[in-house]
Amino acid sequence: MNLFKSHVTFSKEQRRGIFLLLTIIILLQCVYFFVLPKVLENSSEDVQINNEALTKFTKEIDSLKLIELKARKPKVFPFNPNFITDYKGASLGMSNEEIDRLLSFRKQDQWINSIKQFQEVTKVSDSLLNSISPYFKFPEWVTNPKASKTSFNNSYKTKPKTFAQKQDLNTATAQQLQKVNGIGEAYSNRIIKLRNKFKGGFIADVQLLDVYGLTPEVIEKIKLDFTVKTPRSIQKINLNTATVDQLVTIQHIDYDLAHHIVEQRQLHEGFKSFTELLKVKDFPVNKIEIIELYLRIDKSN
Repeated sequence: MNLFKSHVTFSKEQRRGIFLLLTIIILLQCVYFFVLPKVLENSSEDVQINNEALTKFTKEIDSLKLIELKARKPKVFPFNPNFITDYKGASLGMSNEEIDRLLSFRKQDQWINSIKQFQEVTKVSDSLLNSISPYFKFPEWVTNPKASKTSFNNSYKTKPKTFAQKQDLNTATAQQLQKVNGIGEAYSNRIIKLRNKFKGGFIADVQLLDVYGLTPEVIEKIKLDFTVKTPRSIQKINLNTATVDQLVTIQHIDYDLAHHIVEQRQLHEGFKSFTELLKVKDFPVNKIEIIELYLRIDKSN
């Protein structure tokens, strides 16, 4: 009995400590039940005021972002609608069907000479026509029939050279290339340097896009007199079964892009058309026509 009593008997100092602990506990409970709710209520009002200010600030940030996005929008330069390519048409907002109608019309050696005729051929909507037609640049003999017929653009009135009449771009010399208006010594050397980089030369005319500094207008001038007649022989890779190591052998595709292509292919269970590549992360859309040269699409197993 004395042993049990020794365990529950506290000294004077211990009793003070217990009393102090109980006092602290009671004070904390009072704070929790009576003081803390009022503090939270006041802070809630402050947060509400801050939220209003934050909302206003967010709207200002969003408006600045919108201005920045508009500033980043690629600038559209004047162009001849007769030379719209698949990529150019897609970037302008044209559908595949509208682009195909234009290309079919041009394959018949016919030329579009007015905004109205462009819509009649392509059947684009009025809204799209209004947005892109201000950038149309027709040759001078169309916009000003009384102008001198010695202009380069007047060549549209003459019958274009046939494939047989054109010189082979894979055998053309620098001197021959320099006869093209806009091609000097520097550009002709760049063309030949790029051609020699590939064993066997160019595969197609579109590879001229890789010549640094050449504008689409100058390339079209070259194509009036030159074309690839002896294309380099290549074995195209099946886009739906290609490995990363196979994809990186293609121009403009690095390991990061190859991985993105494979991921997109797995996500959508294969590619149905080359235009689906435009949805791949970081894909160089302005190089798709060159990349297509090395690929084919077969149904995945």
